[in-house]
Amino acid sequence: MVLLSWTLDITALAGMTVVGAAYFRCRRAAAAVSRGQSWCFAAGLLVWAVATFSAVGVYAPVLFWVRALQVLLLLFVAPFLLALGRPLAAVLAGSGAGRRVVEWALASAVGRCVLSPPVTSIAMLATPWLLYLTPWYEASMRGPLAVATRMVLVVIGFGYFYARLQADPVPKQYSPLLSLGISVVESLADGLLGVVLWLGPIVASDYYAALHRDWGPTQRVDQSIGAGILWIVGDLVGIPFVLVLMRALGRDERRKADRVDAELAAEPPAEGSPTLWWENDPVLRERFGMR
Repeated sequence: MVLLSWTLDITALAGMTVVGAAYFRCRRAAAAVSRGQSWCFAAGLLVWAVATFSAVGVYAPVLFWVRALQVLLLLFVAPFLLALGRPLAAVLAGSGAGRRVVEWALASAVGRCVLSPPVTSIAMLATPWLLYLTPWYEASMRGPLAVATRMVLVVIGFGYFYARLQADPVPKQYSPLLSLGISVVESLADGLLGVVLWLGPIVASDYYAALHRDWGPTQRVDQSIGAGILWIVGDLVGIPFVLVLMRALGRDERRKADRVDAELAAEPPAEGSPTLWWENDPVLRERFGMR
């Protein structure tokens, strides 16, 4: 395994170029998008490129654990950073067809359904299971389906983090508590997939045997390492996501408290001097001789 190996994916390169150019062109007119968020978006593009063009992309069709790392980067890490960059806010700050498309999607019933946290979370949970436990895994190793799969992973991951973080404009706002609750269920599902791959049968055994690889770990050890990457490293990668959700929850609670305080301050003051509760009770008033 040569760490400096690299490969070229024209489709992915074109996608990254278009997305990056559109974002940074719109970013100049988006005062709401901070410099730190722009750096997050750039880091997401970099992770996407590393997972596609570097040694990770070269050896993903050869080693199970490298493919697991690639899936983790494309489905979790790169989309998380891209979503933190608030690309929709940047597009909405600009003008032209891109803005009209985003406005239509946010206002449509389809957008409210497809971009809701439950729907995007189901897609995120189902994708790794379908990838590893169906013929999709072996079929997506090489050729056009491999290119399409890498793009699909990024799109599904971005939709998931977009709906869950709600840093960008969304069709409908949900409480961060919902996202935190979903995260608990997801951590259990991710761990279960790791156990299934660790203890279960070899995935795509005939495919890997046909490579006649005479170096590196055996198929069983290779798959065990990959299962550990999906399970343990996946949970570690999820920690920053949970921290961002907790921060969003804190901001949401403060907004609610400020709104309640404003409503109370706007209420007219009660007439007359305040009285104690027992002064309005007829029995106690009689007992204490109050008239």
